Amino acid sequence: MSRIEDLETFLAIVEQGSLTGAAKRLGRPLQTVSRSLATLETDIGVELVHRTTRRSVPSEAGGSFYQRIKPAVEEIKEAREEAAQRRSEPSGVLRLGAPNLFAPRFLMPVVAEYMRRYPQVEVDLDLSDAFVDLTASGLDMVIRIGDLADSGLTGKRLGALRRVVFGAPSYFARCGRPSHPLELAEHSCVTRTVDERPGGWMFTIDGRARAVKVRGAFRTNSMNAIYAAVEQGLGLGYSPLWQIKHLIDAGRVETILEPFEPAPVPIHALWLEGRSPNAKIRCFLDLLGERLKLDRL
Repeated sequence: MSRIEDLETFLAIVEQGSLTGAAKRLGRPLQTVSRSLATLETDIGVELVHRTTRRSVPSEAGGSFYQRIKPAVEEIKEAREEAAQRRSEPSGVLRLGAPNLFAPRFLMPVVAEYMRRYPQVEVDLDLSDAFVDLTASGLDMVIRIGDLADSGLTGKRLGALRRVVFGAPSYFARCGRPSHPLELAEHSCVTRTVDERPGGWMFTIDGRARAVKVRGAFRTNSMNAIYAAVEQGLGLGYSPLWQIKHLIDAGRVETILEPFEPAPVPIHALWLEGRSPNAKIRCFLDLLGERLKLDRL
């Protein structure tokens, strides 16, 4: 199969009337132009250009071939230019996947700034707490919170997220503040029933990860219900810090046991392995890195 460069060379020879003129127009050595024409004629099996010392004119087959391929080569050149422009300037549709609670509060400000900065881009945001298959879903990029398996994806680490124990001032006034995770056995804790290990909260104790069993009179399958129960003083809660930061900022809950927090949970932006990120993905990643200060959460 002939290369597009060989077809471009043939068009230039016909239009310039000589190999020398085609070489000047294309900015290629004369020997390269001659070799491209010879390769093309070998591939097709006919002489396309009659060569003389001064002129090169298309043969009958070459003239017909010229008329047929010229529009196609122009289309390919335009497609190349469009693709190159899309790589340098974001455009098209960026399809993002992100966790349900994280996206509205932390991702949307970045998305809004990105769309203002690059008005040629549209964004489709798919919210799910499941680990979505990029290949099957058609997403360009996903934000994932948690340790990554060998998933065949390329990623950029955006930071790490703290997990904390928290309670309402009213609970602390009534029941006091534990100073060590093992003291949680003496406190009422609000647990989530759908966790892999319900009532097992992770801490770092004596430099090692350790699960501490907790219990309480109120249990639920909803994190939002946990936040409401803790805010009402029903017990202590355990949560990613970013999910309750608005409650902390408002003074409705306070964190405790900070010296015993478990290792932070990493958060990544991921795209398909081996695929060089195009402009719309690359620019969004850059903006995420500038705007998200996740190591503080």
